[in-house]
Amino acid sequence: MSELILVKDLSKTYRMGDVEVPALRGVNLAIDRGEFVAVMGSSGSGKSTFMNIVGCLDRPTRGKYFLDGDEVGGLTADQWANIRNKRIGFVFQGFNLLARTTALENVELPMMYNGFGGKQSHARAVEVLGLVGLDKRLDHTPNQLSGGQQQRVAIARALVNRPSLILADEPTGNLDSVTSAEIMALFQKLNAEQGITIVLVTHEGDIAGYAERQIHFKDGLVVADHATRSRVSSAEF
Repeated sequence: MSELILVKDLSKTYRMGDVEVPALRGVNLAIDRGEFVAVMGSSGSGKSTFMNIVGCLDRPTRGKYFLDGDEVGGLTADQWANIRNKRIGFVFQGFNLLARTTALENVELPMMYNGFGGKQSHARAVEVLGLVGLDKRLDHTPNQLSGGQQQRVAIARALVNRPSLILADEPTGNLDSVTSAEIMALFQKLNAEQGITIVLVTHEGDIAGYAERQIHFKDGLVVADHATRSRVSSAEF
């Protein structure tokens, strides 16, 4: 496997008045294409800062960030926006769906920014909603869907532009334990069958256990990085 994410001496310092607060302290890390990784750590550990930089939402103070071989940490805001739209899919704890818009329309929306429309975007949206098991819910609005179904729509929306990377920030935080297990099994399936690289932020050990690798942050440093399970085969689903 080739490296999809590579950070070298990644550091981030925030200034609060006259005080400098280091969030990352020279992190060196690689994540291969097709991996399913859980990023863990307590509040203030640096995990969220790391994810914000990987998602082109924040700029490192020092060091380099390579996405699929391209150094992207120092690009312009417009270049970042293009990367976020075409190369990275985001899934958040809050589903962030448009309330008066159907599942199909919510999923079609990101394609509008890429210039796709009409039959092409409709067919792709139907396809990814089928991948997440919502082919019978295309015309339902968020208030007609359960929390788990809303998160599936959010996952479909993250997939629709065929990104090389999915960043999931506490994606089960608003879900009960049974629904959380269903969503995590879906992530495993997408990782195994579609080969999508998934980086998941969570503070829950049982949720992190669905990933094949866990990376633990503490005080702005990686303090543990280990495999948790072997890669899941699509034959298991």
